[in-house]
Amino acid sequence: QVHLVESGGGSVQAGGSLRLSCVASGSIETLNIMAWYRQVPGKQRELAATITSGGSARYEDFVSGRFTISRDNAKNTIYLQMNSLKPEDTAVYYCNAKGIETTWRPFDSWGQGTQVTVSS
Repeated sequence: QVHLVESGGGSVQAGGSLRLSCVASGSIETLNIMAWYRQVPGKQRELAATITSGGSARYEDFVSGRFTISRDNAKNTIYLQMNSLKPEDTAVYYCNAKGIETTWRPFDSWGQGTQVTVSS
């Protein structure tokens, strides 16, 4: 099994910054695309940013220019640097990872989520 653990959430005022981390562990043979999603109660989970194993990043329009996703392959870790936070960024942020287990089976794993609250 592959486990993802997020950290770094918290409460900040509008305009502030937070840095989220997500560490992947377990029976990982290959870690491919990793991503950050977010979900507001009552709404569907939405993609925020993705990053490939080679470091290519893509962002959804609502975070572009404010959030930066990065990756440390040696540590099986991705980060999400969130700047200029807005109240509408308030959500539970989830880490997702896709890859191949040591059993050569593909995996698509989620973390437990970390709460980000932005006050006006």
